[in-house]
Amino acid sequence: MNYFSSEFKLGILGGGQLGKMLLAETRKFDIQTYILDSSADAPSQFGATHFFIGDLMDFDTVYEFGKKVDLLTIEIENVNLDALDKLEADGLKVFPSPKTLRLIQNKAIQKEFYINNHIPTAKGTSFENLKVLLIAFMEGKIKLPCVWKSARFGYDGNGVKILKQAHDLEILPDVECLIEELVPFKYELAVIVARSASGKVKTYPVVEMEFHPEANQVEYVICPARIDEKVAQKATEVALKVSENFNHVGLLAVEMFQTHDDEILVNEVAPRPHNSGHYSIEASYTSQFENHLRAILNLPLGNTDSKVAGIMVNLVGAEGYSGNVIYENIEKIMAIDGVTPHIYGKRETRPFRKMGHVTIVNEDMNEARRIAEEVKNTIRVIAK
Repeated sequence: MNYFSSEFKLGILGGGQLGKMLLAETRKFDIQTYILDSSADAPSQFGATHFFIGDLMDFDTVYEFGKKVDLLTIEIENVNLDALDKLEADGLKVFPSPKTLRLIQNKAIQKEFYINNHIPTAKGTSFENLKVLLIAFMEGKIKLPCVWKSARFGYDGNGVKILKQAHDLEILPDVECLIEELVPFKYELAVIVARSASGKVKTYPVVEMEFHPEANQVEYVICPARIDEKVAQKATEVALKVSENFNHVGLLAVEMFQTHDDEILVNEVAPRPHNSGHYSIEASYTSQFENHLRAILNLPLGNTDSKVAGIMVNLVGAEGYSGNVIYENIEKIMAIDGVTPHIYGKRETRPFRKMGHVTIVNEDMNEARRIAEEVKNTIRVIAK
């Protein structure tokens, strides 16, 4: 099929910042894009060939949207899978498949999948609601501290809490959830796997993630990770095993813990471009977004190697500010060599909302990390 400068239509469910960055690649290749998002202010509204507003969880909305396009992909997991099943049965190519998404969309099911496929992961128990969880705690079946995760609809640190005392359980939402043992770890790592429709596979280098202690959001992504080569090889092998078992098409970001004994435990995955791969736009030969596109269209996968050391700094809304966004001191960081800001196009900021990111590239990793700290301490996402 001719995808370029043709009548081919690529559908994307979700129009957030990931969709916006994916559109940079579709525009480069002159591929028509149709995007569906629930918000009229979604960042992808200006870059798509056609932009539609609708509920991603509504069967009819997703099904009717899918009938307009020749191939369908996602930039967010929370979509109506029954509609995707029907579209796939009708003959539409859907990548990743609804079968894969069903294993990933619910974190309790995702955890069971790792256990059943002998993939190393932290111990976990699922609970259908808060009442059942509290009964288990009263019976001594849950030991603190531990990690609570909402089974559905978590994002950007929301839906994950570390429980340290009994009071922490009392203020949890009444939803299906997962309790995991708290893993003492040295590093949080990630590997992005690109898998084409014909089964060709490539991996990006292992990256290291540094998290904000309160918001549970990634503050820095460091590529390559500052770890031993044997550990990096082990992490890559685990990521490939996860990818093979999910049998996904497109990108799969595999987040992992490196324990103090240098074991690798899978935390969770995302079947799409991911925050841990944003550095690749400037630092890699082929960005994660271009490789997602190549993979779902069954085109040759691009070179995933890095050209230089890359560090990504997340730009999130500063505490105490809500309203029309201002990027204070952005001109100061733009004056630094190797610094590239990406603004997501969200007009309204609020505390810890992801508003953009900054990539720092440098041949010297230590210098890149120093500049990243300078960037973090200079720019502020505030409101008028």
